[in-house]
Amino acid sequence: MSILIRVDDRFVPLYRVMWVAATPHFCGEEDCTREGYYEVRLEQGESVWANLTERDELNNRLETWQGGLGPPDEESGENLW
Repeated sequence: MSILIRVDDRFVPLYRVMWVAATPHFCGEEDCTREGYYEVRLEQGESVWANLTERDELNNRLETWQGGLGPPDEESGENLW
């Protein structure tokens, strides 16, 4: 498996990803070009913007790369994610 994934027309190393937004961007500005996209925050304050398919693929690749989600939460019987 490659450590690179394509997001926002860039090849991003998985180890640079700090977090991935769970909800799409909405700021209400008329000239915003990122509404409906998901922010992917990288090291050093950089961001790239993923569509829904890219976001889901990134989450799947990160989980696989890190070895899965781990054991289920004991109280609810479900994973925390």
